Amino acid sequence: MAAPTPTAPTSDNELVSTENQVPAKRRRKKSMVWEHFTIEAVAGGCTRACCKRCKQTFAYSTGSKLAGTSHLKRHIALGSCPKSREKMDKKQLTPYDPSAINGGTPSTDQPRKRYRGYSSLMFDQDRSLQDMVKMIILHEYPLHIVEHSAFVTFVQNLQPRFRMIDFGTVETECLAIYQKEKQNVLQFLSTIPGRICLTLDLYMSSQTLGYMCLTGQFICGDWKLHRRILNFTLVSFPHTGNAHAGAIGKCLADWDIESKLFTITFDHSPSNDNISLFLRDLLSDKNTLAPSGRLFTVRCYAHILNLIAQNGLEAIHEIVYKVRESVKYARSSPEHEQKFMEIVQQLQITSTKTVFLDVQTQWNTTYLMLVAASEFKQAFSQLETCDSTYNEAPSAEEWKKVETLCKYLKVLYDAAHIFTGIMYPTANMYFHEAWKIQLELSNAAINEDPLVASITKQMHEKFNKYWSDCSLVLAMAVVMDPRFKMKLVEFSYSKIYGDNAGEYVKIVDETIHDLFLEYVTQPLPLTPAYEEQSPGAVEAKEGGQLLASSDGLLDFDVYISEMACNHQSKSELDQYLEESLIPRIQEFDILNWWKLNKLKYPTLSQMARDILAIPTATVTSEFMFSTGNKVLDDYRSSLKPETVEAIVCAKDWLQYQHQQELTETSNAIVKVEF
Repeated sequence: MAAPTPTAPTSDNELVSTENQVPAKRRRKKSMVWEHFTIEAVAGGCTRACCKRCKQTFAYSTGSKLAGTSHLKRHIALGSCPKSREKMDKKQLTPYDPSAINGGTPSTDQPRKRYRGYSSLMFDQDRSLQDMVKMIILHEYPLHIVEHSAFVTFVQNLQPRFRMIDFGTVETECLAIYQKEKQNVLQFLSTIPGRICLTLDLYMSSQTLGYMCLTGQFICGDWKLHRRILNFTLVSFPHTGNAHAGAIGKCLADWDIESKLFTITFDHSPSNDNISLFLRDLLSDKNTLAPSGRLFTVRCYAHILNLIAQNGLEAIHEIVYKVRESVKYARSSPEHEQKFMEIVQQLQITSTKTVFLDVQTQWNTTYLMLVAASEFKQAFSQLETCDSTYNEAPSAEEWKKVETLCKYLKVLYDAAHIFTGIMYPTANMYFHEAWKIQLELSNAAINEDPLVASITKQMHEKFNKYWSDCSLVLAMAVVMDPRFKMKLVEFSYSKIYGDNAGEYVKIVDETIHDLFLEYVTQPLPLTPAYEEQSPGAVEAKEGGQLLASSDGLLDFDVYISEMACNHQSKSELDQYLEESLIPRIQEFDILNWWKLNKLKYPTLSQMARDILAIPTATVTSEFMFSTGNKVLDDYRSSLKPETVEAIVCAKDWLQYQHQQELTETSNAIVKVEF
């Protein structure tokens, strides 16, 4: 078989056969790249594509094999050609136009063919800058990253046309993004139908500066629970109640939410009592519910669990130290681990757990370390007998104390762990766990075993104070749960208070009825029956009432509604409480239940919206077990206070937007797949 005849380029840049007997069929080239390249022959029967502007050449054919045109498109469209890049830098927002790159006037004619991706090849310096600054905010990169040589090289190689910026520009852009997003949050807050609850959290910096983080929690018109950081403000350190109170008052005025504030949640610092008094005075003329309400001040649930867990661990801190050192020794080297495992096998200890060291600022890890180590107590005792360098094994009496403490730490652990997978728990969820803790610690305090009483004494004292302050808030929240209402309150109080339970149940009942009466005096938002009118509906008001609608019977609807209110023998609250409990299902969405029943209980649903939004913890689930103080890192501590506030708040606000975009994208993908 004869070898293929070599080809050669013609004047019109087409590859044709040089064999006279069988002329090759001409094929017209359609790709737009040939407006910017010529084909040149090279040795060995190969050809290369040469850029008309920069004269750089690229492989095009080797004998009968063509290299394609994708690499040629990238050279022109992505700015690799220095001559084209100079031209495009002068016109950054203009999409790729062949005539513009060639130095001519951009063509207004529809191109014969657009090759894929050209519509997305538009470069925007401003948008790229915004994306980079948002990346820095969202991922907490140092603002100086834009001056790091490796980062500059990476960006320039990725997009040579991007003009790098310095630290000062990044800082300015962060403040601009903060102000823009703040306006969006302000607009959002102005649309919520209910009240706003606040949480106060404190941070320290390495420069002995103190910051106050104020977070708002609320339920929107679509019955979704939201949480937004509102302020991250520099305050005097050491922290004082007066400084915090003044900062909170300024925040309320800045966000224009003085009349909307419902509750504020603190940790258990004594200085917070002064803040509560200050705010009551400040809001006395501007807020009809917050100053007089007995729900105004709430203590942090996570903080009290951390405190009493630390109290329990402190009661036997010397034994905890021994256990920690024992675990450390057993895992300090491969030889020690092997020796320890040999002893475990000899003693035939069967356990699914393994010994591990705790993180001392996370009390749950200390609890789990003690639980695991106690299953290997015999192995540690045997190790001390056969290894002269190890002498930290707890005695049998000490192991008994560990097991006693773990019994009560388990109650705390279970009560806290249930919230670790929930981003923003509603207030009704906390009562279930809190009353069990109160019952367990109350019984422990009067236990005949002196060991139990000594270990749990301080734990009970601290939690009993929390229960006295917050049980009313927690009970009212669970009453708003149609699966429990007053029945769970009655049941749990009978366990805790015995014959005196009726007195405490009465307090909850009276308080919730008093609060409902306050809501009755508040104006209700229009129901959908009055909001969703046809475009041709004529709406007129006289004496505050609608008189006409598209069907002429809107005034009749108002009349019927008034008659029902006047002749109703029982309030919405009483009707709700007397109705049967709904079945307890695992995946119950309480907010969706109230959303579906807001027409049936228009006033009560407003009250439920505000109560269920109460944050009973100042921290999110990832900090539920943390016992350490919150400290700003050294880099953020070095920034200006206004910059710190801007990047902390903007990160929180941008995160929410990012989550919304991901959700929308995910939903769109699901729809397409369906």
